[in-house]
Amino acid sequence: MEYGTGEWVVHCVHGLGQVLGIEERTMNDTQTTYYVVQASDLTIWVPVDKNIKSRLRTPSKAAEFRKIITTLSEPAEALPDDYRQRNEQLHTRLKEGSASSWCKVLRDLTAFRQGRAWSDHDQALIKSIRKILIAEWCFSLSITAEQAETDLHRSLTPRAN
Repeated sequence: MEYGTGEWVVHCVHGLGQVLGIEERTMNDTQTTYYVVQASDLTIWVPVDKNIKSRLRTPSKAAEFRKIITTLSEPAEALPDDYRQRNEQLHTRLKEGSASSWCKVLRDLTAFRQGRAWSDHDQALIKSIRKILIAEWCFSLSITAEQAETDLHRSLTPRAN
């Protein structure tokens, strides 16, 4: 087993969580081991199989996280104007489940939406990514959510040249 009960992990979709236990479950006559992870207000059963590394990872260390969040202040990459293409591109990046990919999506979508109306989907995506990123930010840097929010806003605010 890679993770033990009580360890903190980051789920590729739901973000920071804590392993509550390890359970065996049988489905369709197949017994599988699962990590039981509490992520925010959600309990997730994550199968321990060959894909575990794409589903769970350890939270970023402080120095690594500080380096990752500098991505937020870098120039944004252009996103397609067509919402289907844009959503596909963003969701493909989010599948990585890394703090770096979350920062890039947040940066690029924030820059894309400057001066434009926000769709319901874009608003929900931004809200979800911010929540996930803030949780790991607080954990990795041992700071409050308010400080992480302030730092995030500062990082995403364009600077005058």
